[in-house]
Amino acid sequence: MRPIMTERAIIGFDAKRIVRNGTGLGNYGRTLVNDLAALDEFSLRLYAPDEGVDELRSQIVERQNVDFCFPRHAHTSLGKAMWRSGGMVKQLLADGVQIYHGLSGELPKGISQSGIRSVVTIHDLIFMRHPEYYNKVDVKLYTRKFLQTLQEADRIVAISECTRRDICELGGIDQSRVDVIYQSCAPRFDQVPEPRKMWQGREKYDLPDRYVLNVGSVEERKNVLLAVRALDHLPEDVSLVVVGRQTPYSDAVHEYILEHRLHSRVQMLHNVPDDDLPSLYRMADCFVYPSRYEGFGIPIIEAISQGLPIVACTGSCLEEAGGPDGLYVDPDDDKALADAISQVLFGAPGRQQRIDRSRQYIRRFENTDAARRFAQLYQSLL
Repeated sequence: MRPIMTERAIIGFDAKRIVRNGTGLGNYGRTLVNDLAALDEFSLRLYAPDEGVDELRSQIVERQNVDFCFPRHAHTSLGKAMWRSGGMVKQLLADGVQIYHGLSGELPKGISQSGIRSVVTIHDLIFMRHPEYYNKVDVKLYTRKFLQTLQEADRIVAISECTRRDICELGGIDQSRVDVIYQSCAPRFDQVPEPRKMWQGREKYDLPDRYVLNVGSVEERKNVLLAVRALDHLPEDVSLVVVGRQTPYSDAVHEYILEHRLHSRVQMLHNVPDDDLPSLYRMADCFVYPSRYEGFGIPIIEAISQGLPIVACTGSCLEEAGGPDGLYVDPDDDKALADAISQVLFGAPGRQQRIDRSRQYIRRFENTDAARRFAQLYQSLL
């Protein structure tokens, strides 16, 4: 391991999701750390309970100011969990960490008494807003961790105004303690895929000629069944391609597809590599995101970056992510969803104008802005 670079302030990060999660929280952490490292203002130390997945860990660009750190004495699963929940504080102190950033809504116990300043990013409080999507034990555990984290943190960061409102209301704290710093998508979504790459993607996944795209775990809260039901109200040459992790909710989706004889119009893709996603976005007619509740909705930003109009649902933060030129409908109204999709398919009047205005809107989420705002937040704590 390279020696600590003492000429810079040392910032520690919770890197468990960076090395283990392929999407969501993992992408958030990897993108932010890479952007902060490029600013070259701090020494960044990434604390993970183990090395995780090589492919994910290697997405952190090798730089002189970035190091991974692992437990020195914890080798069992229980030991690693205890280290992450509080035992790492001694290691942070020994490493000279001045600020610790919990990237996924958690902070180690005792950090507020250690003298190390702390920042925590809270992505959502869905487990409190919609506990019906979780088992009761997890709801109690997550709620306790959330309330404890509010006590430990010097600064709290929400990834949307919607999440900030939830934090203040459900955590009983003043909004002056919470900063909103929007999540950014990975730089690869800013690039137009090469024609050969798109052709290879179409062949690899046997994509239909004309399709609406959805990206996200196939779980009840994400509500993809609404998009399947909307097909009954759309032209027969329009298909739905769903990209995401399979869950038990997938069975209900498949049952509906078979019952309504839609198997030729719905394609479910799992384990799609990140590098293939830009091509899948680029070749679609539009992007649909019928989720009932999100902390932000990063796939919306990815879709707009790749030149797609978006249709999503009301009730959380999706209007905040997609802006005024997206179309938003009730999460139980499949006819309204189909009508909205019809308004943005290829050839629909005003489609390109919607896309252009949406791309202008999401410039507020560009990567360097997020990194710069966090750098300013760290400096204020130093």
